[in-house]
Amino acid sequence: MLDVVPETPRARSLVLRVPDWPGHCPGQHVDLRLTAEDGYQAQRSYSIASPPESPEVVLTVERIDDGEVSPYLTDEVRPGDRLELRGPIGGYFTWTAAVPGPVQFVAGGSGMVPFMAMLRHRAHSPTRPPARLLYSSRTREAIIYREELERLATDDAQIKVVHTLTRESPPDWSGLRGRVDAAMLRSFTFRPEHGPRIYVCGPTPFVESVADALVLLGHPPDRIKTERFGPTGG
Repeated sequence: MLDVVPETPRARSLVLRVPDWPGHCPGQHVDLRLTAEDGYQAQRSYSIASPPESPEVVLTVERIDDGEVSPYLTDEVRPGDRLELRGPIGGYFTWTAAVPGPVQFVAGGSGMVPFMAMLRHRAHSPTRPPARLLYSSRTREAIIYREELERLATDDAQIKVVHTLTRESPPDWSGLRGRVDAAMLRSFTFRPEHGPRIYVCGPTPFVESVADALVLLGHPPDRIKTERFGPTGG
């Protein structure tokens, strides 16, 4: 462990040096296993937040209060600690900037993590296709990578980032309010005729609702890739 970076009050990025790391594609994940002194083991999957161009592997973990693994990773680990990883894993939910055409990301909560790897990779690439992100969070304080996303959108006119808050929004909030629905998708995502590749990641109900709405709006199902997570003990 090289560093622990606070992202939100509940999320931390773990910066790791992984010996013999084979490299990864944006969108892949790792399995992380913890072993207690009595031999009890717990394993969870975490998306990689760093781009393949980075020499470090970054995992962003959001704390689940009654979880077995995430409270330890967000509250206890320190630089110098050793963690057991297996990966990279997964090939379906990946994207690189070499893929032609616009790309649309729809994130719910910590489902933003694999998209950060994709956007960071895009920033390193000589080819930068148009990209849009629609990101749903509970509160403004819960937005992961908020300042970095603002910089990316400010520095590149080909990136558009739209936030919506579902729980509470401050009086000075200039983004959207409410859950992602068909009307929001119609207004703030690429239209079907633009032929975007679409990636949706977040809690299972969020992903299913968004994917269904996208199909009803005319997007071909084979252009929509989803990754979901549910209660796993954290």
